[in-house]
Amino acid sequence: MKLKSNDGIFGLKLKNIHRFIRKASSRKSFSLSRTVFVGHKHPPGSEDEVEERFPDNIIVTSKYTIWNFIPKNLYEQFRRIANFYFLCIAVIQLSINSPVSPLTSLAPLVFVVTITAVKQGYEDWLRHKADRIVNHMHVRVIKNGKITRTKSQNIQVGDIVKVKSDEEFPCDLVMLSSSNTEGVCYITTANLDGETNLKVHECLPETRDYQTAESFSSFCASIECEEPTANLYTFIGRMTCYKNIQETSVGSLGPVNLLLKGARLKNTNFIYGCCVYSGPETKLSLNLNLTYNKFSTVERSMNKFLIFFLVLLAVEVTLATGMKYFYQNDPVRGIPWYLPVDDSISAKGVLSDLLVFVVLFNYIIPISLYVTIEMVKFTGSLFLTWDAELYDSSSNEYAKCNSSDLNEELGQVQYLFTDKTGTLTENDMVFRHCSIDSIKYTEFSGMLCKVSESQEGNPEPLFHYVGAVENFLLALAVCNTVQTFNNGSLSQLNNFHNSSNLEYHASSPDEKALVDACWRLGVILHGVFNDTYYVTFKGKLHKFERLHILEFDFNRKCMSVIIRNEEGNIYLLCKGAESTVISKCVSGPKIETLAHVNDYALEGLRVLVVAHKQLSEAEFQNVDIKIKTARAEMVDREQKVLRVFDEIEQNMTLLGATAVEDRLQEGVYDTLSALKEAGIKVWVLTGDKEETAINVSYLSGHFQKGMELLKLVCQRTSSQCHKKLNKIKVLIEKEPLKNYALVVDGHTLTFLLSELRDNFYKVCCQCSSVLCCRMSPIQKAEIVKFIKNGSEKVVTAAVGDGANDVSMIQEAHVGLGIIGKEGRQAVRCSDFAFARFRFLLRVLLVHGHYYYIRISTLVQYFFYKNIAFIIPQAYFASYSAFSSQPIYHSFYLMFYNIFFTSLPILVFGLTEQHLSQKLLLNKPHLYRFPLFLF
Repeated sequence: MKLKSNDGIFGLKLKNIHRFIRKASSRKSFSLSRTVFVGHKHPPGSEDEVEERFPDNIIVTSKYTIWNFIPKNLYEQFRRIANFYFLCIAVIQLSINSPVSPLTSLAPLVFVVTITAVKQGYEDWLRHKADRIVNHMHVRVIKNGKITRTKSQNIQVGDIVKVKSDEEFPCDLVMLSSSNTEGVCYITTANLDGETNLKVHECLPETRDYQTAESFSSFCASIECEEPTANLYTFIGRMTCYKNIQETSVGSLGPVNLLLKGARLKNTNFIYGCCVYSGPETKLSLNLNLTYNKFSTVERSMNKFLIFFLVLLAVEVTLATGMKYFYQNDPVRGIPWYLPVDDSISAKGVLSDLLVFVVLFNYIIPISLYVTIEMVKFTGSLFLTWDAELYDSSSNEYAKCNSSDLNEELGQVQYLFTDKTGTLTENDMVFRHCSIDSIKYTEFSGMLCKVSESQEGNPEPLFHYVGAVENFLLALAVCNTVQTFNNGSLSQLNNFHNSSNLEYHASSPDEKALVDACWRLGVILHGVFNDTYYVTFKGKLHKFERLHILEFDFNRKCMSVIIRNEEGNIYLLCKGAESTVISKCVSGPKIETLAHVNDYALEGLRVLVVAHKQLSEAEFQNVDIKIKTARAEMVDREQKVLRVFDEIEQNMTLLGATAVEDRLQEGVYDTLSALKEAGIKVWVLTGDKEETAINVSYLSGHFQKGMELLKLVCQRTSSQCHKKLNKIKVLIEKEPLKNYALVVDGHTLTFLLSELRDNFYKVCCQCSSVLCCRMSPIQKAEIVKFIKNGSEKVVTAAVGDGANDVSMIQEAHVGLGIIGKEGRQAVRCSDFAFARFRFLLRVLLVHGHYYYIRISTLVQYFFYKNIAFIIPQAYFASYSAFSSQPIYHSFYLMFYNIFFTSLPILVFGLTEQHLSQKLLLNKPHLYRFPLFLF
């Protein structure tokens, strides 16, 4: 008998086996992938294959539902030691012949739990409202060749969705086509990373012609892509388009083809896209869960106090029970006349007496402690966001508080780790100088001028660009990913006559500064159309075909483009960090340029090096195959692409270097100086060159006069690093009273953090300031973790403004975000955020100081007043022959914790200012010794 695919359960099994074999053969070793059928159409020959099930596009940020709110909230609340303890006491009182009314425990417990539940329920109701708005948003989905209006929550993986201009993408879409005939669209990602500049995304050439809903009736394709990840900047996949069983085409998919939920379509009438990630699997949803719970030092200490008092309670109860039986068996005293005579001693009787004394002495644990602390923290955090002194008029931003649980940590910071670019500096780049063919140039009055050796008089202007200068400026104008605008809208192919209104938008401020400088110097980039750069220089419009862009993510230290000029010559143009690019050059003024780079670095300027090489047609064809093959890989695509890039970017000719200025923010010097006086050790973590970073450290006050500078850089082997570290360690031990500053680079850190941790930690503890340069983002987090988990158990804070600072911000005890020009990802993942670095002084020295004093006093007060409350009961027990008689009336027991003693300390915890704000700012050393002020 021939078995068919639809023959009952046997057919189902056969169909699944076919599906398994087909998937196994297509995925090979790459198992963490998914296959999506575009428009839910199966390829020829696989019509019976069952589609994979994926989550709905429902967004749920709420914690509770109507049905689970009560049990789930009660479970969460009774996980707290104090709440669970009083629940046990209430159960005991209801189970025994209690000396006091059970209401004395039940009423405060119900009050505290109810108040907390109302607060959490209200917050969750607001989340439900926000979810409903998103989930019920109307979207357009193509079904049977027609556009159907439906709710966003009904989108399924595989649906083809149409999005119009200025609308947000409702899910993560692989772009299929757009109103632009070139298959490109422009988006903003302000809701994802805060960047407002336009980004270009594109579809595969095979799908760009499908521009109507009807045209998709004949379209059949499948997408194989990686499983969902939180990284906003990576995506690996491939699309297979089927014309029939024999004729197929495969195109590789990358981040440029993915349109993320939360991004918004701009300057494009519409796009069509296929949903690949929906609901909780979108990158936006995954990034909402980036942060993990942090606990403050006070909260950890408070838990230790609770355990201590529970032990104390156990001791008191045991002693009281023992003394009761001692009194009863004492021949002199005997059993008091007012108690019933009972000479027998049984286990049940002893247990009953133990529980009675537990009820009497249980008030040593403050039940209203948690709810009072929550109210103080939540309301106190509002003071930070309302503070007019933390308002920045230029960005119209107030301070933000993303986690009120860590308020008091702001008053205990001992180590501060800070990014440099955009945090200490403005991240507003201005072109200053350049080095071309071993000659220094500067921009003066809109002209490129030679820098004379004597530095006297005006610079000598260069009126004609030829040779190396021409190649250098053309490389700067072309080797970038900027977007060109004319009169506020994207430049059009036929609108080159008016270059005075050109405006450039770039994801990197360095790129914008360089292209702006080229425009001022007469080399004008008009835009990129049909993968062709249009550039005006020497009074003529020139075209350069863009063959490839070699860049992958923000961790690369260089980027390149491959172009073909009008004569048909093919060039690779590259710009990047001197540590990366110069080593890949085999010709050009390497020694002279490196000397100029060091000169620029000493001025505190940011440096990029520019190089190029010519490719023959045969070389380009070989390169083209390698790039396309690597980009089509589904296994380790990123590593393979980077290896190909590295292979291509070799044997180049060095053209020169650029130097741009990134000014320090206002008040940085005073802020860092005050933080040092407050006893906070500051570490600057940056990816910049050593000389640039050192110069900025001196300008910012991070390094001060009188400090002895110790360098632990350029160590190529572990043994070499070990010797240098020991030498520094011996020097410090000989003169421990000196003020030391340490400089470390990223390469040396690989040895220090893996093999030499203990000695490196000892050296760091003796240094007042540390500068780490040429660091990767992950190394920043490793450094924070290294100090946080050290033997001193210090409180750490990290401050940054970019996506590359997120790991560092999340690793520190307190994460601080700067609302700057590199987006909002650092702000979203931080605990507190503000617009300018100088605001950090007020956040720590004023708000942090007040938070710490208020919470510390509040916690100590709660434990003290309950000890004071229970001591009379213990004292009275000795005069009542430990007969378990209460000294307080039940009414007093009921309201003592809730009203009589909680309300005064609540007001104190919100309003106490034992010292004026002005005094705290003028005398930063008070931050170091807050408890000595009483």
